[in-house]
Amino acid sequence: MFGTRPEIVKLAGVVRLLGPAARTVHTGQHYSPALSAAFLDDLGLGTPAVQLDVGGASRGRQIGEATAALDAHLTDDPPSAVVVQGDTNTGLAGALAANAGGFPLLHVEAGLRSFDRAMPEEHNRVLVDHLADVCCAPTETSRANLLAEGVPDERVLVTGNTVVEAVLELLPDPSDRPDLLARWGLRARGFVLATFHRPENVDDPHTLATILRALADLPLPVLLPMHPRTAARAARFGLGTVAGGLRLCEPLGYAEFLGLAAECALLVSDSGGVQEEASVLKRPVIVVRRSTERPEVQGTFATLVPPGPGICELAADWIDGLAALHARLEHEPCPYGDGTASARTVAAIRELAAS
Repeated sequence: MFGTRPEIVKLAGVVRLLGPAARTVHTGQHYSPALSAAFLDDLGLGTPAVQLDVGGASRGRQIGEATAALDAHLTDDPPSAVVVQGDTNTGLAGALAANAGGFPLLHVEAGLRSFDRAMPEEHNRVLVDHLADVCCAPTETSRANLLAEGVPDERVLVTGNTVVEAVLELLPDPSDRPDLLARWGLRARGFVLATFHRPENVDDPHTLATILRALADLPLPVLLPMHPRTAARAARFGLGTVAGGLRLCEPLGYAEFLGLAAECALLVSDSGGVQEEASVLKRPVIVVRRSTERPEVQGTFATLVPPGPGICELAADWIDGLAALHARLEHEPCPYGDGTASARTVAAIRELAAS
């Protein structure tokens, strides 16, 4: 089950390895074509077997409507097992529906913790982990989090993170990247790639204006693909002038985004997935948040900075020593595994379904 762009990315390898045994269900949590259909196409998944429509609602209503719709679907066409990913409303709804129907449940990317109760995703991921029959933890840190909460060791499997193979599969070849840079008028290691979508950053006009001003003040050109939520809030708050110094564009396809990320000087983002992708691409990322559920990359590939002047200060420091920073990161190991997480996850799914 998936409903958002990150879920599509991280379940694509699992779906392909399962082949005809996989039945894909899309809840419609991300309903913009740029965040849904484009990623399904990029990752070769095609049209989902089941398409629901729960996007655009409040969190509580979205979870409730998705749970009811998924419960009805699972009752009508029972599966051998249910697979959910991450910490989304879709993931929680799928877990609740599986639990209600008594279906075995496997959670991909289990055990992440920010220990920040102000983060809605934290509640989602904790609930899913404790409902799941198998928790596929991406790292030993995630495994330790689960064991500390009393999840039995036999229900936890360290698999690595499926994002690694997604990045390696779709990353454009270096020979193709000059054309990609030329399309946007950029030069290698001479620009910043930014993304923002989290409610705490884009739903408050002062915070969003602060972030946009900080990006506009960076000493390199900034390419900012606008998430639909961010674009709508910027328009509502009248922030067009503030964003005028940035290179704004529609959301990018996954391969295009990865190609640009691999060639940028640095990234500035509030995305969890971007932190992981940066560790595969060996690029530094300023994480504009107050907490993170991915401590494995902190102090190496990622640094937390709250909205404000700290964004410019850290970016300036990195840019001053960019060649040395990039050289150091080339030797930093990615903490998310060797690119076999999907295969390990599929083996666990088959074992769960047969039990």
